[in-house]
Amino acid sequence: MVQGKTKGLSIKGPNVRAAKKAAANPKKGLRAIAPKKAPLVKQAKMHKELAAKIGKSIEKQMVDAASSGKLTIMKSLISEEDKAKASASKTPKKK
Repeated sequence: MVQGKTKGLSIKGPNVRAAKKAAANPKKGLRAIAPKKAPLVKQAKMHKELAAKIGKSIEKQMVDAASSGKLTIMKSLISEEDKAKASASKTPKKK
């Protein structure tokens, strides 16, 4: 229990450092209240599925576009492996 005067005591203000940290790192995820009514639930589910399909489609298009060009890195690795195998098979093994 507090003894003496409590009137006029300053109340601790909000922590500025904590506020800056919270503002710098907002939480990830959806910031909306989920629908409760059946038609709205169905619409939200359909929207989520369509968004996922569109995302997959875009990723597939990106992969297809990237894979159509030369695979210079992979080709150089394969050619080095072939050279190593060829040189190993040409040298006779001693018993």
